[in-house]
Amino acid sequence: MIDLRLLREDPDRVRASQRARGEDVALVDALLSADERRRSSGVRFDELRAEQKALGKLIPKASGDEKAELLKKASQLAADVKAADAERDAADAETQELLLRLGNLVHPDVPVGGEEDFVTLETHGTIRDFGAEGFQPKDHLELGQLLGAIDVERGAKVSGSRFYFLTGVGALLELALVNAALAQATAAGFTPMLTPALVRPQAMGGTGFLGQASQDVYHLDSDDLYLVGTSEVALAGYHMDEILDADRLPLRYAGFSPCFRREAGSHGKDTRGIFRVHQFDKVEMFSYVAPEDSQAEHQRLLEWEKQWLTSLELPFRVIDVASGDLGASASRKFDCEAWIPTQGKYRELTSTSDCTEFQSRRLSIRVREDKKVRPLATLNGTLCAVPRTIVAILENHQQADGSVRVPEVLRPYLGGREVLEPVAK
Repeated sequence: MIDLRLLREDPDRVRASQRARGEDVALVDALLSADERRRSSGVRFDELRAEQKALGKLIPKASGDEKAELLKKASQLAADVKAADAERDAADAETQELLLRLGNLVHPDVPVGGEEDFVTLETHGTIRDFGAEGFQPKDHLELGQLLGAIDVERGAKVSGSRFYFLTGVGALLELALVNAALAQATAAGFTPMLTPALVRPQAMGGTGFLGQASQDVYHLDSDDLYLVGTSEVALAGYHMDEILDADRLPLRYAGFSPCFRREAGSHGKDTRGIFRVHQFDKVEMFSYVAPEDSQAEHQRLLEWEKQWLTSLELPFRVIDVASGDLGASASRKFDCEAWIPTQGKYRELTSTSDCTEFQSRRLSIRVREDKKVRPLATLNGTLCAVPRTIVAILENHQQADGSVRVPEVLRPYLGGREVLEPVAK
């Protein structure tokens, strides 16, 4: 959530942010009104309580008609205090409810617009000309079937659409990707973490996934637990309700977990293969830093993602995501999109978001510095979303005979294997 003091001091900035997101601007005024009622009812309650306490000291000293009159007044004050208390609680609850609906403030440099209004910041690598090489590229599913690596038919039989099995070298390729990604993250100073896939509402809501993204979340009603769509949720919740000493920052974690997404609203999109699925594994970077360091940390996370994709020898571009395509918690977001030859376009493989103080305020995570306590900043960055990375590797490194060249960074994790060969039928 944002700082209420900032809302009061500069409501136009918050209105502009809501407008850039394509969200309800009227929410800002409703929140200002509720906050004013919360503050004024709090003052009213405090005044009545002070009057009640003062009256309570006079009653024992009074007698006769005076005492009767004071008791009558005390009775009325008690009713007024109770009413003021209820009014304060109601205004506070409304303020909190409205505050939780408000997205993070959009960074001023973010391009304004919808999904297609991003700005391309840089491109890397060379897109292969398969025509010049003398063959038509196969898509990842055909390659995966030739290699005995992907089985979507049995995935659908067992679990339904958008589920899959990784088999043989497909399973080995996932493990190689995870281990190589964790090795890079560990070398960069991240603490590797295996995180829970089920979390409480406080953790899911605190990271901002129960607002606009709630339709994409799986909920276990009987347990009131949520399946995470990213280990960001567990990593953000790891320090909730804690005060961290400033000398411990930055704290950097690399979480590995299964991820679950309903893919609501994606009917008819990416139905072939394993690009858009309901369950996948992912290595996620997560940072806790001082607020003034968040933009620099955001650039560092992006550089680590670029390092990873470069090591996989994939052509990719970096985009500055437009305001209307930001998640509720992100102030700014960069995506790295790899070239997918058979689609003839770049597709998102990794992303990194600067959430500033938005999540830490909701999760009550603070930093202590010079005897002062304040919220800190949180940032996240996908290092390796496994299925999409497999898609990009298979398609970009395929050879004319259906084999796939293994990027050098992955070879130590595949027993030195340089090529994935088609299996005999």
